[in-house]
Amino acid sequence: MERASRIFLVGFSGSGKSTVAALVARQLGWQAIDTDAMVEGMAGLPIPTIFRRWGEARFRELESEALRKACQRERVVVATGGGILLRPLNRLVMFDDGFVVCLEARPETLLARLSAAEVNYRPLLASADPLQRVRSLKAERVDYYRLADFTVHTDALSPEEVAQEVVRAWERLSAAALQDRRRLWRAVEGPQPDWPGATCVVRAASGSYPVYVEWDALDRLGERLLEAGLSGRAFLVSDAAVLPLHGERALASLRRSGLEARPYAFPSGEASKTLETATTIYDWLIQERAERGDTVVALGGGVVTDLAGFVAATYARGLPLAHVPTSLLAMTDAAIGGKVAVNHPRAKNMVGAFYQPRLVLADISTLITLPQRELAAGWAETLKHALIADEGLLALLEEQAEAIQSLDPAVATRVIGRSMAIKAAVVSEDEREESGRRTILNYGHTVGHAIEAAGGYSRYLHGEAVAIGMMAAAEIGRRLGITPPALVERQRRLIERYGLPTQAEGIDRDAVLSAMSLDKKARQGAIRWVLLEDVGQPLLHSDVPASLVEEVVAEVLGA
Repeated sequence: MERASRIFLVGFSGSGKSTVAALVARQLGWQAIDTDAMVEGMAGLPIPTIFRRWGEARFRELESEALRKACQRERVVVATGGGILLRPLNRLVMFDDGFVVCLEARPETLLARLSAAEVNYRPLLASADPLQRVRSLKAERVDYYRLADFTVHTDALSPEEVAQEVVRAWERLSAAALQDRRRLWRAVEGPQPDWPGATCVVRAASGSYPVYVEWDALDRLGERLLEAGLSGRAFLVSDAAVLPLHGERALASLRRSGLEARPYAFPSGEASKTLETATTIYDWLIQERAERGDTVVALGGGVVTDLAGFVAATYARGLPLAHVPTSLLAMTDAAIGGKVAVNHPRAKNMVGAFYQPRLVLADISTLITLPQRELAAGWAETLKHALIADEGLLALLEEQAEAIQSLDPAVATRVIGRSMAIKAAVVSEDEREESGRRTILNYGHTVGHAIEAAGGYSRYLHGEAVAIGMMAAAEIGRRLGITPPALVERQRRLIERYGLPTQAEGIDRDAVLSAMSLDKKARQGAIRWVLLEDVGQPLLHSDVPASLVEEVVAEVLGA
């Protein structure tokens, strides 16, 4: 098979397309072409003047004409404009006989690379708040960038390193890409804003992905991966408890869809969520010669999704990731939102990253195999979502408690899907906890995480610790005159009804307070508490007196 004779570099302004195109062309002995420069040459005007005099529509026409001219040549590396993929015909000519590589970077990185003069030179970035403009415009385009055959995350790389990544990808992947019959159709069709059958969609700045919540969803895993464009090998990462229960079913679904699938299991439990365990998975992936076109499928609870996600984010600078949570806590918390991490001996999830999956598939029927204690602990996140965002869900949790806890297929699927949709909506608004919106998901987690750490991550399950933490937050809010006493008692009754604790026993208070001082959500040394004014009305509070915190912590610890 012959490799592509054209390489197209796409991505947002500031991603380095022109610089990298020249480096790649020099390395291959090809010619570098810049479509923006071609547009200016054709019009005899700089791009800002084209926008000002003729408007964006005329610029896009000239850009398409420049692209068609570039495609008349072979052995070229083409640096394109940031919005070139928006037009279907542009995508057709690029993907028809070319290899498309996206240069990706965070909005902060992109803006830092652009001087003030360069920002002003780009008409679409003109704004009183350039960073927010970059974020919003990038969010509009990110699904088009994800159509690329390959993506290089450039934040921590030099232009020379990026160029090397592009050349390696072209050498390894371009011939196979041109043979993929569905590839051109997917490119011309463009990103699909909705996915058939998806319960909800996460629409984050770094990309959108579907969340499927169904009974027996595991039987469609292979089909869902193909729908998401994940057609490489599937490396199924699980733990020793989950793989015997659900592994064969997952593998059978993958293989029915024509996907090559290979399983790996590590010892189950929070104690495995370490850099040492991650290294054993790296070793396995290296042994299996995993490449960037392959997918890591995380099958299991929160430890699996956190650890496998961390591996996917860091192996070979990023492999596509699919989450298949099999615990209630993983479904409603860990699998959605892109937080991946391993634990440090002194703090939970301290070593990690934001790395979004390409899809989340939650099969509610897998919860039948959960131990009762673990199932009960999982309801904590659903209760939290209802308290911070949804009075209707809270009422449903109260009215249908028996059917929900017995996993009635219709009711349980509805409630869990609604809980996951709340998490998806919050993440879509604030992917990286920058605006403060996503911080509301930490209700109960400040004390909860500290209890987990003080107990060596073994005394209390995460959901149990969060339930206790929610009671601490509610009591702090009550004593500050923020949380109504009736809501505190309503929350207490609901937590107890779902079999969760409201106090911790046998945990040292000083150890909890010490762990709280390492809280990742702290700003300038002050903990940002999530408190409730009412159901669906969370607020952030940073000036809670230390004496009040110590008093309430002592009470929830039974000290």
